[in-house]
Amino acid sequence: MSMLVRRLSVWAVLVLAPMAMPIAHGAPQPDRCVVLVSIDGLANFYLDDPKADMPTMRRLAREGARARGMICCFPTVTWPSHTTMATGVAPARHGVLGNSYLDRQTGNPVTLLCDPVYDKDQVVKCPTIYDVAQAAGLKTAAICWPATRNAPTLDWTVPDMPGDAWARWGTQSWLAELRAAGLPVDSQGIWCVQPTGGAERDWLYTRMAAQMLKKHSPNLLMIHLVEPDHVQHRAGPRSPDAYWCASYADDRVRDLVEAIARSPRASKTTLIVCSDHGFFPVRNTIQPNVLLRQLGLIELSGSGVGKKSAYCLSQGGACAVYVLDDARRAEITSKLHEALAAVEGVAAVLGPEQFAALGQPTPEQDPRAPDLWLAARRDYSFGESAAGDKTVVRLAALTGTHGYLPDQPDMLAMCIVWGPGIRPGTDLGKIRETEIAGKIAGILGLELPVRWDRSCPAVPSGK
Repeated sequence: MSMLVRRLSVWAVLVLAPMAMPIAHGAPQPDRCVVLVSIDGLANFYLDDPKADMPTMRRLAREGARARGMICCFPTVTWPSHTTMATGVAPARHGVLGNSYLDRQTGNPVTLLCDPVYDKDQVVKCPTIYDVAQAAGLKTAAICWPATRNAPTLDWTVPDMPGDAWARWGTQSWLAELRAAGLPVDSQGIWCVQPTGGAERDWLYTRMAAQMLKKHSPNLLMIHLVEPDHVQHRAGPRSPDAYWCASYADDRVRDLVEAIARSPRASKTTLIVCSDHGFFPVRNTIQPNVLLRQLGLIELSGSGVGKKSAYCLSQGGACAVYVLDDARRAEITSKLHEALAAVEGVAAVLGPEQFAALGQPTPEQDPRAPDLWLAARRDYSFGESAAGDKTVVRLAALTGTHGYLPDQPDMLAMCIVWGPGIRPGTDLGKIRETEIAGKIAGILGLELPVRWDRSCPAVPSGK
């Protein structure tokens, strides 16, 4: 039996007994509920680390199913990963290529992080699981799920955005209910910009989820918890602060388990607890734009970058290299491939011939795609400064980030599935992020129009 068949067979256990007969695709199940919670940056390794106080998630793993790690899309950053979970396909197909991209016409970065520019339908190019669910007559909800601004197929939603975003794009009738219940939803915009605001946000989000499950009984509820990512960027993984936050995240999952128990569909609710990437410690910053400046491809203007023939856009442990001089593109790309491969801390320089394996499009397929992708080694991340003489800068204190090539132990995300019909102690093996949407579809009796995409990713594992 092939590994793929074995993996799908194990997943099949999750939607059978004790629910009697298996549900056929295309037969929506309006009495079922799936709660998908993403805990940003909570790596798979924390589940096995005795220093991490996570009794709730470990209990769910014993009583349900657990992956031995989930391979995420490349780059392993928040916006592409959450869109991959929601669609079941790689960035090349769903269109969210990174947390940002470079506009080739203007030469300026365009950020996707926190949805400041685009609505969901402008950036996500294929159907999501919540699109399919609502089209089948099921009810959908999302709490701070990335790339969902103004999504018309979410019946109740608040986007993952700061400021007045909830007043502009949130479901106003639901927010009014939450205010009446005493929940501080109007503090969200302030908490988003505070250094320690993620703890308050995650506390709020789980209580919003509890109200949603009890009052509205959605068939699909997606929740994005954020604080572990914030803490590990600041203090690094496996730091005392990171262990505190792993425990705090476990408490929030406990809140969700208790909320499910109080909900009308408690006996038919499946809880999927995932993360979107792991974390590496960072002690050095690679500044590839310094090298581009030294090669005459970038000119400084005042305190920033002026004229440029090429530019490197950081994605943490990955970096997108854009060549903007069309007449010399092949020449410059070849030159940069060789020069960047020699830089300390660079694990891989990946050209267009490798993009399909990365799950990324080529520039011919999507103009937002770069000409090269860089992947950093552990302990290194990419910056964007073009000033100074050092291509690699030692940091004063340890930090952390992600974005690296995905199939590395500390970059693996976690995945736990708990609920009716799941054999206790089920070992899912190592799975892929692209599998999540399809398995939700199976539980809810839906069929995604885009098949599971195995191209995400079969890439080098880094060094």
